[in-house]
Amino acid sequence: MNIIIVDDDKLVSASLKTILETSGDVHVQALGSSGAEAVSLYESYHPDVLLMDIRMNSMNGIEAAREIRRKHPDSKILFLTTFSDDEYIIDALNIGAKGYILKQDFESILPALHAVENGQNVFGNEIISKIPDLISNKQHFSYSDYDISEKELRLIEYIAKGMSNKEISECLFLSEGTIRNYLSVILDKLELRDRTQLAIFYYQHK
Repeated sequence: MNIIIVDDDKLVSASLKTILETSGDVHVQALGSSGAEAVSLYESYHPDVLLMDIRMNSMNGIEAAREIRRKHPDSKILFLTTFSDDEYIIDALNIGAKGYILKQDFESILPALHAVENGQNVFGNEIISKIPDLISNKQHFSYSDYDISEKELRLIEYIAKGMSNKEISECLFLSEGTIRNYLSVILDKLELRDRTQLAIFYYQHK
């Protein structure tokens, strides 16, 4: 897996590079220390995953991710930060970041990178626990208006809980391919981009 690490603390970046490459299945293509560098390095290397801090001088991680996602909608960005600020969490979700984990959850970094590379979304437990309160919306809403069936609604609920396609397939007794097809149909009906936006949508209308 090819990754780029961007953090304004160069000691953190260097330490992460050493530790992650020791695993044997991660290659750090480059290190950066600002949002502007993140944008430039992404253009140069097109990594499998961009591992990036949020609070940085000049252009922060959120601004950099927004610029990268605008040009490269398939980019996979994993935020690694010491901050669980509500505003940052919402911004990261809305941008389409694939993950947001705290630096203190150090042991989860490598598994999170692999999960993001494989197309999953990864948010630490502390982050997930905040989401319902941050984006709750009490306005009346009916999934039937979007032609969402009971089975599709159950799938939405499982996705909102952070379950993988494999886990959902075991619960619904369906193949992973069928789950992917259901997800594609649901996203089309709700005019959403990916499962992260779907989870946000679910909590907004819960």
